[in-house]
Amino acid sequence: MLNGFRKSITTLAFVACSGLGSGVSAQVPPSEIKATAPDRYVVVQGDTLWSIAQRYLESPHRWPELMEMNRETLKNPHRIYPGDVLVLDRTKGQMGVQSTDTVKLSPKVRAESSETRAIPSIPPSLIEPYLTRPLVIEPNGLDNAPAIMATEENRVILGAGNIAYARGLSGAKEETWHVYRRGKALVDPDSNLTVGYEATFLGSARVRKKGEPSTIEIIAANQEITTGDRLVAAGVPQVPNYAPHAPSAKISGRVMSIYGGVGTVGEGGRNSVVTLNRGKADGIEVGHVLALLRLGSVVGQKRSLSGAIEHTALSGLKVPDERYGLVFVFRVFDRVSYALVMDVSRPVNPLDVVQNP
Repeated sequence: MLNGFRKSITTLAFVACSGLGSGVSAQVPPSEIKATAPDRYVVVQGDTLWSIAQRYLESPHRWPELMEMNRETLKNPHRIYPGDVLVLDRTKGQMGVQSTDTVKLSPKVRAESSETRAIPSIPPSLIEPYLTRPLVIEPNGLDNAPAIMATEENRVILGAGNIAYARGLSGAKEETWHVYRRGKALVDPDSNLTVGYEATFLGSARVRKKGEPSTIEIIAANQEITTGDRLVAAGVPQVPNYAPHAPSAKISGRVMSIYGGVGTVGEGGRNSVVTLNRGKADGIEVGHVLALLRLGSVVGQKRSLSGAIEHTALSGLKVPDERYGLVFVFRVFDRVSYALVMDVSRPVNPLDVVQNP
């Protein structure tokens, strides 16, 4: 056997051991591959799966088909590293990867430093603040969380550098905590039911002395912090590395809010984070790409002074729905999910529709 060899161009074909269509390969139609797509592209630091998919495809969510991923492997997408060379076969509608690594013909673990880690799905800097924070809480979800019970010198408002006292931290191992309070209600516009509450992030604190109460220092304050605010252990952000893909089942939902906005007022744009009224229970998963639509209005109707709808001669005519962008789902809860606005031709409004692209 050869001890080593220059890794040849390897088509990223994955065959499921069971389940969906073992051995069945996918192919992207030539019409979906951009005319400007390069035959060869060297992956560089700062690339994302989304940016590369945009470089090659008219519909970036078809990236798994170009890379021949099947449904069994979408949850563990092939990792692409800076320095890898992407090679496009236009006739087959498939892509391969040529690596400059020298590897042995035996199983091995790929060691990677922080400088050579696999490229992420979407820009980490845009979503990291949303990955360790709860974002969504149940109506009583913070009731049992540690709480600020008093402040040094009886301060009413706390800021960076101030000292406070908190209960519920004596047995915790964590040193750094995020400070929250319950925010606005998240109301499903379809059912008119409250599916949760937005967790308002106020700042961060560090434990200086454990006890009951524990002494904490506010190390950052995005908003005013006071007694009664709750503490949630800070975690290390885990940036999702899922191939952008379309849902396999039919999905239809709405934008409930633009994260950080006020009620149903406000607009979002590219790189905004939006709250969707569909979650894990509805089949939403991390990596799903959904289309944004603005529903066309019905013309020929007007409201009387009493609020009743009056019909005119043009009654029933409807302006066509307008598809105007895409969102990438990066965090999923039971009935709610959060998505990053990727590409839009107009502002995103609450109540706009999301569905299969």
